[in-house]
Amino acid sequence: MLADPTFRIDPALVPALVDVVGAPNVVTDPEVTASYAVDWTGRYRGSTPVVVRPGSTAEVVEVVHRCRSHAAALVPQGGNTGMVGGGVPLAGEVVCSLRRLDAVTEVDAVAGQLTAPSGVTLAGVQQAAAAAGWAYGVDLGGRDSATIGGNVATNAGGLRVLRYGDTRSQVLGVEAVLGTGAVVSHLGGLVKDNTGYPLHALLCGSEGTLGIVTAVRLRLVPPAPNRVVALLGLPGPGAAVRAAQELRRTLPSLSAAEFMLEGGVALVSRTLGLPQPLSRPHAAYLLVEAAGANDPMEALSEAVASLPEVEDAAVATEPGPASALFRYREGHTEAVNSMGPPHKLDVSFPPDVLAEMIERMPAVVAAVAPQSQVWLFGHVGDGNVHVNVTGVDPDDERVDEAVFRAVAEVGGSISAEHGIGTAKRQWLHLGRSQSELEAFAAIKRALDPDGILNPNVLVASG
Repeated sequence: MLADPTFRIDPALVPALVDVVGAPNVVTDPEVTASYAVDWTGRYRGSTPVVVRPGSTAEVVEVVHRCRSHAAALVPQGGNTGMVGGGVPLAGEVVCSLRRLDAVTEVDAVAGQLTAPSGVTLAGVQQAAAAAGWAYGVDLGGRDSATIGGNVATNAGGLRVLRYGDTRSQVLGVEAVLGTGAVVSHLGGLVKDNTGYPLHALLCGSEGTLGIVTAVRLRLVPPAPNRVVALLGLPGPGAAVRAAQELRRTLPSLSAAEFMLEGGVALVSRTLGLPQPLSRPHAAYLLVEAAGANDPMEALSEAVASLPEVEDAAVATEPGPASALFRYREGHTEAVNSMGPPHKLDVSFPPDVLAEMIERMPAVVAAVAPQSQVWLFGHVGDGNVHVNVTGVDPDDERVDEAVFRAVAEVGGSISAEHGIGTAKRQWLHLGRSQSELEAFAAIKRALDPDGILNPNVLVASG
């Protein structure tokens, strides 16, 4: 989806930014800035006259002041792994890249917490936690490039939400630069702290529209060194949903439950050169992980044996084979992208209609785009379905409209973990009342009165 730039920056802004961060960290070469102006899917493409790369919170403050005084809009950006156009300068905004804020600054092994600047990758947080004898509860396929600031901005979920919760559940404090240039910083990490509004919870999921997150205080979780992964073949989506729901009830060590369908697994196998994972193809697959301080193999085996609809299974107890089974699920995004820029519609459903809606989605899409292909997969343990559609022009929003309206009709959410961004902004009213939208706008005006922070994302500025 291409956008015509509408912002024009004052030429005096570039030297003003150089004064703040130094010439090497102000990028104006179009060949270089182009990589900051397209999202991971390739569907959202913009342009930016300048990318500024601050190296500290103090520099972010000055960048905001300079942009505000020159009436220049800013798009905060981390690893640029977003999928809804939320971190792309679609209207010619200045890009504020946080990638230089890339070193964990404190690990408190006693409290089980760490402080991470926003440019640290998710993998970097996981490694720092492990080095201190802890683990981090959020994990997703883009761990090596997705930054913790981006995770906070979109309230990322990932593979283990059913065990540990989403990113907001891990955040104990935040440091951020508001649209006024003011800094809010509350990084003490107290688990119980009822001193007013929880700004860290508000900023988590705000997609850079209220403030530029520069650091976060994260809770850690006990490590679960014993890990068993099983891939189950099932006769259909309904069977996969029923199996996941039963495992949630009977298997306390369950940490992940992911579903895939026959077509998606075949696509992953072809694209990545992988063998079929089981002895024959199955209409649906359920990938489950059990993990804990003790070996969960016996409990997992008993739980799986009690599932009447399982047709076949592969089990891995060692890290290498376990990762190989996860590759079939994590490889979906890469494989789907090989078909061209997809419509990536990340939605969630209530548990009682989850199976029905998985089965219904291809028909919903085919009704408006019969030439398309639909790829369904996701986090069945928490109701999150990734509806990916290929064979449709990136600018053709009929598919998005049809899917989002079908989701809203059954009480689902049009955004489970990727955010609203630019992609879903026009449909936000399907899941939020007018009063809620007005409250969002009031908060935006209070924290970003000039509307310079990501003005085309989530809520309207002004």
